[in-house]
Amino acid sequence: MEQQRERLGPPWRRWVERTGRGPAWRSALLVAVLQQVGSGWAAQAQSGRAALDWPARLLLLLGPALLVVRHRHPVAVAYGVSAVTLVYIGAGFPYGPVFAGLAVACFAAVIAGHRRAAWGAVGLLWAGHLLIGHWLYRWLPPAGDGPAPWGQELAITAWVLAILAVSELVRLRREQWSRERTERAAAARRRADEERLRIARELHDVLAHSISVINVQAGVGLALLDTDPEQARTALTTIKTASKEALGEVRQVLDTLRTPGAAPRAPAPGLDRLPELVEQAAATGLSVDTGTRGRARPLPPGADLAAFRILQEALTNVVRHSGSRTARILLTWQPGALELRVDDDGPATGSPAGGSGNGLAGMRERAAALGGTIEAGPRPDGGFRMIARLPLEAAPPAPPAPLQEDS
Repeated sequence: MEQQRERLGPPWRRWVERTGRGPAWRSALLVAVLQQVGSGWAAQAQSGRAALDWPARLLLLLGPALLVVRHRHPVAVAYGVSAVTLVYIGAGFPYGPVFAGLAVACFAAVIAGHRRAAWGAVGLLWAGHLLIGHWLYRWLPPAGDGPAPWGQELAITAWVLAILAVSELVRLRREQWSRERTERAAAARRRADEERLRIARELHDVLAHSISVINVQAGVGLALLDTDPEQARTALTTIKTASKEALGEVRQVLDTLRTPGAAPRAPAPGLDRLPELVEQAAATGLSVDTGTRGRARPLPPGADLAAFRILQEALTNVVRHSGSRTARILLTWQPGALELRVDDDGPATGSPAGGSGNGLAGMRERAAALGGTIEAGPRPDGGFRMIARLPLEAAPPAPPAPLQEDS
């Protein structure tokens, strides 16, 4: 509803925007009625001008009739209405709202981007009026008419400039509104792209880790099905647990997708679930040692989720691509940042793991969204290391605590 009100805007803005899109015959009919009625009143007050006979009435209808096609032929209509108005004045008919048709025609031409045509049409009328009022009046009706007063010329000039000024102002406003609409549309597309990327990244992290666990346990179960049924049963139990957790997290992501803006039914995972990651890794045969340095403190929800997903993806990559059966996680709490380090002793297996290859890119995107960085690569002494730095709100510095490790 708020977007609809913003799109509609104030009434005068809606009217201006519709002038270039709505049916042209309505405004043309309004101009025709205005010119017919207004010129009749003007004829009563201007007894020195020619009578408002049927040729005058015809000219007062011809200009508005041209306005019907002003959207398709703005240049021709602007010059045509200017010529009809000039003929009307040259015939000595009464002044009045005869200039309304030219104002609408020039307005349409400027809005359509034909500024020179609008200026030319108005300039033609002004020059023709000046020529008629000060030279051709001797041979044009009404008989015995004298030169036009210069005060009248000043009024016509002011009227011409007013038409052009209003037209230019409306053109600038329409261009501004068009830019604003384009910027809003681009911002909406950008938000939609970011949301799709976030959901894709979330699904990738959830599925990649769980399916890696399932894949390893399925291999164990198949290998031990005949020789060690009890161990095979344990592997199947791990598969069931991992698949259930994956389904729950996928359902949470999809619920958010179906109802944008709704609060999630379950809290987003964070570092408080690090022991679960360690247990899941242990189920695949990977032993994980965890340690911390510095004083731990609560994290903002976005940083907490990013830290969890980065560690989850890092352990998944160890399971997939490393021949090592041990990994080490070190959380370093700094005054303004949290550093996550994951080490394994390798070597790389070089075997395909069935992944999409987007894990490291997804980790970098998560860190970059918070203003952080990811460094990953082989260690000089062998193995692989991933270091993530996530900036946090500044906090009072705390003395580093000795390394505490637990498995």
